[in-house]
Amino acid sequence: MRTQVAIIGAGPSGLLLGQLLHKAGIDAIILERQTGEYVLGRIRAGILEQVTIDLLDEAGVGTRMHKEGIPHHGFDMLFGGERHRIDMTGLTGGKQVMVYGQTELTRDLMDARKTANLPTVYEAGNVTVHDFDTLKPRVRYEKDGKTHEIECDFIAGCDGFHGVCRASVPRGAVTEYEKVYPFGWLGLLSDTPPVHEELIYANSTRGFSLCSMRSQTRSRYYLQVPLSDRVEDWSDEAFWQELRLRLDPPAREKLVTGPSLEKSIAPLRSFVAEPMRFGRMFLAGDAAHIVPPTGAKGLNLAASDVKYLCGSIIEFYKERSEAGINHYSDRCLRRIWKGERFSWWFTNLMHRFPNDGAIGQKLQEAELEYLIGSKAASTVMAENYVGLPL
Repeated sequence: MRTQVAIIGAGPSGLLLGQLLHKAGIDAIILERQTGEYVLGRIRAGILEQVTIDLLDEAGVGTRMHKEGIPHHGFDMLFGGERHRIDMTGLTGGKQVMVYGQTELTRDLMDARKTANLPTVYEAGNVTVHDFDTLKPRVRYEKDGKTHEIECDFIAGCDGFHGVCRASVPRGAVTEYEKVYPFGWLGLLSDTPPVHEELIYANSTRGFSLCSMRSQTRSRYYLQVPLSDRVEDWSDEAFWQELRLRLDPPAREKLVTGPSLEKSIAPLRSFVAEPMRFGRMFLAGDAAHIVPPTGAKGLNLAASDVKYLCGSIIEFYKERSEAGINHYSDRCLRRIWKGERFSWWFTNLMHRFPNDGAIGQKLQEAELEYLIGSKAASTVMAENYVGLPL
């Protein structure tokens, strides 16, 4: 087979890149090792920055998002038993974010690809990338007992943290930066109305919690838990009880509980791989970087990678220029490191760190009070949360 761009990974970044390339008249094949049902079953982020919203509109898949998504103009910070609102829209000259689950976004992109009859190979086994340091890269995979090979001009590694693309780069050609946090997030999804119309980020002596949502009838809640905890250790009843203890009385009273639709524990890490280009192969999204979910940056950084990569590939074909692909990595990393910094800072501000003791709690409370009391500090928070400009 022959195509212009071989995309490894059918998550949001791979599907979005494929859709944008299709709109520009550039051929692409997407390979995914899992089934489509598995991809849709992954419960992930749900906060979209304006950059991501605009990109979905550009891809022609924003209709349902605008119809069913929930615009948010602020969020609450809960500490010391009291809630304080960050007015994102007021502090950023009118910017906002959109609550729209990654599962729904993925479904929209899948449907668009299916409608356009574009090639996606699910359950592609033993995917390998070859000759990406030449002008004629190739991708091999197995399907239905047969080995297939794709010749292409470019390989887009959108295959996640454990994917084959970054793993195929020679060890000396990539530098990896990583910080692993000493706790995880226990998440619970339920068909219950959200406890509040906006998100509540809570810093309590018992640990961090987050009250989020996917719709007006579906809620997503998180608790900071030790890495030694297992999902089996937490019944639904135990989760709801612990969440109540980390909330203020008004939220506690409004909390509607119900059976969990999904429950999982996610470890937290900060990770960046540099560079993101290796000859004719490019990394995008989780293949190149991971952020703690505290700042809701993971999906949005992946979308900005796709924006830069798509523009670079279009420039190559339309203008016969390699300027975009030559600068792809540097442009992405400037934005990525700012997103990493914000996510690291917000995580450190809101969570209990086992070795910090009582002084850690006091220092956090002092910084939170300063954050709320200073318009300049609140503006910095709001600007980063809604998303820095490209």
